[in-house]
Amino acid sequence: MSGATVIDGKAFAAGLRARIAEAVPAFTAAAGRVPGLAVVLVGDDAASAVYVASKGKATVAAGMASFEHRLPADTKQEELIALVRQLNADERVDGILVQLPLPKQLDEQAVVDAINPDKDVDGLTPISTGRLALGLPGLVPCTPLGSLMLLNDHIGDLSGKDAIVIGRSILVGKPMAQLLLAENCTVTIAHSRTRDLKERVQQADIVVAAVGRAEMVKGDWLKPGAVVIDVGINRLEPAVGETKGRLVGDVDYESALELASAITPVPGGVGPMTIACLLRNTLVAAHRRAGLADPEGL
Repeated sequence: MSGATVIDGKAFAAGLRARIAEAVPAFTAAAGRVPGLAVVLVGDDAASAVYVASKGKATVAAGMASFEHRLPADTKQEELIALVRQLNADERVDGILVQLPLPKQLDEQAVVDAINPDKDVDGLTPISTGRLALGLPGLVPCTPLGSLMLLNDHIGDLSGKDAIVIGRSILVGKPMAQLLLAENCTVTIAHSRTRDLKERVQQADIVVAAVGRAEMVKGDWLKPGAVVIDVGINRLEPAVGETKGRLVGDVDYESALELASAITPVPGGVGPMTIACLLRNTLVAAHRRAGLADPEGL
C-alpha cells in the first residue's frame, strides 16, 4: 500500500471559490458594482463550448457578472480585435478571456496582444509575461497559479527545493518556472527533447508535468518523497467494451504512488483549480482597477 498523499484539487478549489464569493460583496460595496468577466468563444469547438459554459456558471455562482460573446467560426481578425477593444473600454468588465484555440484564419497572438493587460485574466499578454518575469504585480496564468497554490498548501515553504517543470508552453511551463523561482526554488525547465530526462527528474523534490504526453513520467523516474503536480490531461484509446477512453495525466499515476510523497490525480487535481484561479484573477483585477488593495486570503 502506497503512503503517497493524494492532493485533492477539487476540494481546495471549492474552498477558494467559496472565499472568492465571500469577498465579492465587500468589493461591490466599495466600488458600487459587481466584478465582471467577459469570455469570447469563436467557432463551435465542442470542448471549448463546454469550458465556456462552466466558466459562465462559476462566475455567476461567485456573485460576479458574466458576459459571454459567441462568434461564428468564419469571424474575421478585425472583427474579433474590435470586440476585444470594445471589452477593454467597457467599465463593467474586469477580466477578458478569449477561449483558445481560435480558428486557423485568426492570429492568436495578435488577438491576445489586443487585450488590456490589466484585464488579462489568462496572463498571456507580453506585458503580463514581462511583469511575471520581473517580479512585478500582474495577472498570472491560471493553471500554474493553481498548481503553486496546491504546492504551498501541501508543502508550505518551498525555499531551497529542487523543482523540475516538464514542458515549456506559455500557458503552463514557462510561467510555472517563474512562479517557482519567485518561491526560491532551484528550477530546471525540461521538455520532450531533454536528454537524460529520467535522471534529471530523479533529482527533483517537486515535479510539475505539463508536457502533454500520456503517462510519460514513470514512477521509477521519481526521487523518493517527491511531490508531483500532474497538469496533463490526455484521453486514452477506449478499451474493449468502453465507449470512450480513460482520462490520464502526463504521469503514470499508479507507479508514481509507490515513490511520491504526494501527487495530484487526473481528473480532480489541477483541473478544478484553473477555473477557481480565473475567478480569483477577475476579483484581483477588479480591485486593482478600482484602486483597492488586493483581497486577502486569495
